[in-house]
Amino acid sequence: MSDFPWLLLMIALPAVGAAVVAALPRGRSLLAKQVALGVSLAVLLLAVLATLAFDPDGDRFQLTTSVSWIPDFGADFALGVDGIALVMLLLIGVLVPLVVGASWHEADTGPRPPRVFFAWLLLLEAMMVGVFAAVDVLLFYVFFEAMLVPMYFLIGSFGGPRRQYAAVKFFLYSLVGGLIMLAAVIGLYVVSTSQLGEGTFAFDALRQLDIDPDVQKLLFLGFFVAFAIKAPLVPFHTWLPDSGAEAPIGGAVLLVGVLDKVGTFGFLRYCLPLFPDASRFFAPFVLVLAVAGILYAALLAMGQSDMKRLVSYTSISHFGFIALGIFAFTTEAGTGAVLYMVNHGIATGLLFLVVGMLIARGGSREIGDYGGVARHAPKLAGAFLVAGLASLALPGTNSFVSEFLVLIGSFPERPVFTVVATAGIILAALYILLMYQRTMHGPPRGVLLADAGPEAPQEAQQAHGATATLTAPTRTLRVTDLSRRELAVVAPLVALIIGLGVYPQPLLDLIEPAVSATLSDVGTDTGGTDR
Repeated sequence: MSDFPWLLLMIALPAVGAAVVAALPRGRSLLAKQVALGVSLAVLLLAVLATLAFDPDGDRFQLTTSVSWIPDFGADFALGVDGIALVMLLLIGVLVPLVVGASWHEADTGPRPPRVFFAWLLLLEAMMVGVFAAVDVLLFYVFFEAMLVPMYFLIGSFGGPRRQYAAVKFFLYSLVGGLIMLAAVIGLYVVSTSQLGEGTFAFDALRQLDIDPDVQKLLFLGFFVAFAIKAPLVPFHTWLPDSGAEAPIGGAVLLVGVLDKVGTFGFLRYCLPLFPDASRFFAPFVLVLAVAGILYAALLAMGQSDMKRLVSYTSISHFGFIALGIFAFTTEAGTGAVLYMVNHGIATGLLFLVVGMLIARGGSREIGDYGGVARHAPKLAGAFLVAGLASLALPGTNSFVSEFLVLIGSFPERPVFTVVATAGIILAALYILLMYQRTMHGPPRGVLLADAGPEAPQEAQQAHGATATLTAPTRTLRVTDLSRRELAVVAPLVALIIGLGVYPQPLLDLIEPAVSATLSDVGTDTGGTDR
């Protein structure tokens, strides 16, 4: 079963599905949606089966597939996963079908046919799987750059009013970081040629190189800048609030839930094992950026009036915790960081989806345009509350376990950074609860029409007071509760938030051996977690 080409199928299936959807006639929008949903569910099934075939106590990289690609350069189309990559593939498998379901009607309102939206979405899924599954550095770089294209078109063609600006900013930031990494990839190839007699991009071979510490620092910086932009770490973060705010909700979920994780994944997969001396040298600098990002982004989130920008800034703050866990160089913190990557994708994915559903009803991203929504849409408010509590890492939710592991694992080695970072927990409670309270509770702002029923206008007048009239407010909010389709979208994420908050052990069993092996490469492994 382990010899079956699981990873190759997980890349090929959505890529072929994207071509099929794109080739459908213009009037076959429903068929395009059905094909996209079917393909994404098939990828989820493959991810689950691949997980069952994976042995956490076996070889570091499993489910491998390798085909000669560019033999003159020593490059192979080589795929394989460790526990870190595998849990990210599971995250992709879960989120993409939910994004398809959430975008079922949203894609109809864009300037392009819906089939174009779903074709780009499936192509993006193929590229995301490839970037986490590649075990050839050149192949990783190709997927790293290629996944920019579908996301660029998703933002630029289906995003908000400033979509062109946000799409170009996203593309340029990522492209510049990728070009810097390309220089480092070439440098790594040159080093491998000088030491092995022939150049190679194979990760396992590169990991065995004895690279001069000064050369390591230069190569580390080349990879680090690209990953810091992708993550993003402060001060490389400025593209994310614009892209997250202007992207369609489905694109925003994958942008913040998965694409950004490529940066922190890159730290673990490439920066630490390939450049151990440089990783230890630059760790204090990275930790300063991580802690600064936790506090700076949290403060900016508190000042946002746009819900999508607020959620984007919360993600920047959360990525600071992930970077703290990675560069603390302990197994507990590293395991917590990887678990945080998964849990953040689930919690923030749900938060973005619920915010998108609220915006679809109210037609506004401004927090100040809402209020009293919970009275008319209790299920929507309940999903919003669960997503918010998970984002602030309330005990009993999935994010708490990962944040707790990061903090207890980081404190013995980095006590000052850890103590300062805990202030971000308090700020998270403030910006999440304030957004929830202002939108879901309090007096309505605008006319609330619950289910657009015949008594809704009178009810709306009473909600505004005895003197309110239907002509006084400038906006009308048609607030209905979650439909069956929307319930089917949010329910799996709510279940995962609660389930992984109560019992995260299956993911920890996958993650910990891979983190321990990574820290052994760096020479800083301090032992396993005590759970």
